[in-house]
Amino acid sequence: MIHNTKYKLTIGWLYPELMSTYGDRGNIIALSKRCEWRGIKVEVKKLDVGFDHKLLAACHLLFMGGAQDRQQEIVSKDLKLKNKDLREMIEDGIPGLYICGAYQFLGKYYKEADETIIPGLDILDLYTENPGENHDRLIGNIVVSLGGVSIPPLRWKNTMVGFENHGGRTYLGKNIKPLGKVIKGFGNNEEDGTEGAIYKNSFGTYLHGPILPKNPHFADYIIKLALEKKYKKTIALSPLDDSLELQAHEVMIKKLK
Repeated sequence: MIHNTKYKLTIGWLYPELMSTYGDRGNIIALSKRCEWRGIKVEVKKLDVGFDHKLLAACHLLFMGGAQDRQQEIVSKDLKLKNKDLREMIEDGIPGLYICGAYQFLGKYYKEADETIIPGLDILDLYTENPGENHDRLIGNIVVSLGGVSIPPLRWKNTMVGFENHGGRTYLGKNIKPLGKVIKGFGNNEEDGTEGAIYKNSFGTYLHGPILPKNPHFADYIIKLALEKKYKKTIALSPLDDSLELQAHEVMIKKLK
C-alpha cells in the first residue's frame, strides 16, 4: 500500500479559467487531496490559453472541464494548436478526465442547431449534434452503472452519480466504449442508454457536480492508473475513510429511484 512521499504526480489542468462550470474545479481538489492524504506529492499545472505545448509532456494526468459556448470557442482555437501533443498522450495511455465541452472537443465534430459543423480534434470516435430549440436540454441528476460495462469493478461501488446539463447529443462510434449505462437520467443522447466514453485511459463524461468528490472510488481509479503508467508497476492505494462519501452516494441513488 502507498503511504509515503516517494511517489509524485503532475496533473495538467487544461484551461482552468475558461473551462470550469458547475464546480468542475472540484475534481482537481479531489484528486489532489486524495493523493496528499496518502502522502503522494502532487503538482497541478494550470494550462491556460497560449500555454507552451511542451508542458503537456510533463503531465501524468490530464483534466479539462466544461464551459459555455463563447468560452468553448476560444478554447477550441487554442486546443487545435496542441492537437498533435494531446493526441500522442491519449494514444500513449496517459490518463485523462474530460467533462462535457471537453468531452465533445475530443470527437470528430459538433453540429450546431443551424446545421453548422464545428470540427473537433478527431481523437475519439464520437460526434455530437444539437437538435435545436424543439428539443429540451438534458438536465438533472443522473445515476450510471459501471459494472461489467467498460471498466473493472471499483473498490466499493459500481455506480456513479452526478449532474448533467447539455444540449448536445453525443453518439459513440465502433472504436470506443461507453463509460457506463444510464440507470436514471439521460446520458450521452437520451436514446441508447449510454453515458460517457472510454478510450485507453481517457474518460469523457457529461457528469458535473463535480464528479470526483461524489465518486471517490472513480477518483482513486484514475489516480491508480496515473501512478501505474508513470512508475510502470502495479500499485495498490492505501484505503481512505470514505464513509461520508458512501453515505452521500447512497442517498442520491435512493432519491432518484
